Amino acid sequence: MSQLVEHHSPKAARILDSARELVTDHGVHKVTVSEIAAAAGVGKGTVYLYWPTKEDLILGLFARELLAFLDEIVARITADPAAVLPRHLAPLLIRTGLRSPLARRLATKDAQLLRLLTEQVSDRDLFDRTRPSALCEAVMPILRRHRLLRQDRPLADQSYAMHAMLTGFGIAMSSPDSAPPSTGDPADVLAGTVALVLEPTVAPTERAIAAAAADAAAVFRRTRDDILDIIARSQTLQQ
Repeated sequence: MSQLVEHHSPKAARILDSARELVTDHGVHKVTVSEIAAAAGVGKGTVYLYWPTKEDLILGLFARELLAFLDEIVARITADPAAVLPRHLAPLLIRTGLRSPLARRLATKDAQLLRLLTEQVSDRDLFDRTRPSALCEAVMPILRRHRLLRQDRPLADQSYAMHAMLTGFGIAMSSPDSAPPSTGDPADVLAGTVALVLEPTVAPTERAIAAAAADAAAVFRRTRDDILDIIARSQTLQQ
């Protein structure tokens, strides 16, 4: 049975949708359980039937955003193994992450949301691992092992370079007005930069790409399982 309570309760689904919209528009601090309940068309007590506190609701909501993010990454890599190539993986992580309303809220430095997500050390470590740069760093040894990366530079330097590129492009793409104008799609600029810096001159074989994709998807799935544990822990009703 699914660990997601909204799969079994339309009321829980409405509560999550309302909370997402309100938090995205107003931030965590200004939103109350009463407002979430009213927007969802349920009583305040119904919210507490599914989540013991507002903080648990928001924590579970953000975890669901990460779950959707990881599901999309795994689906893309599984459907098209070439998506694991550095030039494709980097923009895939950034673009997919930026589609999350709460991720965009985090980009605005919502202090209350940041505090909530970092209150528990285990949660903070897990959320740190789901940042695009951290996810990419986790699969860099896989890409190197299957020769999807250049072999003439230390892996540590390549991981540092990938982190710097993803962090910089992530900021620029989330706040376009803060960056100078580009003649092309920023995601394409990122792809070209990653390919130039990290990819070998000799294209890897299809077999190597497929093997790297399978190994990388396994890494993302393990992180997904940890996210599911947070979701289960945040709910009052365990499914």
